[in-house]
Amino acid sequence: MQKRVTFKGWLLPLLLVAPQVVVTAVFFFYPAGQAVWQSLFIPDPFGLSAQFVGLGNFEFLLTDPYYRASFVTTGVFSGLVTIVSMGVALVLAVMADRLIRGSGTYRTLLIWPYAVAPAVAGVLWLFMFNTRVGVVSWYLGQLGYDWNHVLNPTEAMGLVVVASSWGRISYNFLFFLAGLQAIPRSVIEAAAIDGARFWTRFRTIVFPLLSPTTFFLLVVNIVYAFFETFGVIHTITAGGPQQATTILVYKVFADGFVGQDLGSSAAQSVILLVVVGLLTIAQFKFIERRVHY
Repeated sequence: MQKRVTFKGWLLPLLLVAPQVVVTAVFFFYPAGQAVWQSLFIPDPFGLSAQFVGLGNFEFLLTDPYYRASFVTTGVFSGLVTIVSMGVALVLAVMADRLIRGSGTYRTLLIWPYAVAPAVAGVLWLFMFNTRVGVVSWYLGQLGYDWNHVLNPTEAMGLVVVASSWGRISYNFLFFLAGLQAIPRSVIEAAAIDGARFWTRFRTIVFPLLSPTTFFLLVVNIVYAFFETFGVIHTITAGGPQQATTILVYKVFADGFVGQDLGSSAAQSVILLVVVGLLTIAQFKFIERRVHY
């Protein structure tokens, strides 16, 4: 007979839930409400007065070609970061799962980059690819390739994608490795006895059983690319050259804190929140049905 834990009265459950409710209200609902409220006004740079414009900020943004271009840049950037980080992490997890000797050392080394903050990761990759003192850019110059991400938009996008994916590979690696180790060995061994090669076993058995892990990582990596890559963009390119790496979250900062257009910045944050929410809902509606639990 299974015992069920019950509470006598409502005071203790309320006290247990209260800390999380307070944290959520202070750090999520209150800032979100402030952003929605400020998006309806155009305040002056000194914060002394504000003019109510209703949906004027949203109408201006939807007709602004620079803001529409940042949507395309964000889509390309987030897609590349998600594909690169998850693809490399899956390959490394499969290799580490097959290792017998020294597997603990390899796993520890692969996990370390996750401890590096995005801004620090951006500085590290900026030093390596610096056009004057960068080690990688110097070697590329010796090979006859003139690297200059300051002027070349494609190189700038490639650099921020690599820098953003580098630290995320470790996070994805942990989940993929845990998912691989949870797959029953008897199933894989039975397929091997039947003559199925490694690629066939991976395609027909391993990867379908990894679909819950893959779906979870797909959602969190897209959210990461939208929100948590600000430090990488800011330290490496600052949105340049010619706004080639200005993603939505960085444009919120550039217009709000640099341009002092607080109303437009608040409207952009609201739009960004809605876009990420719709993307997450779409993933759960159309992709989760292909997941086998």
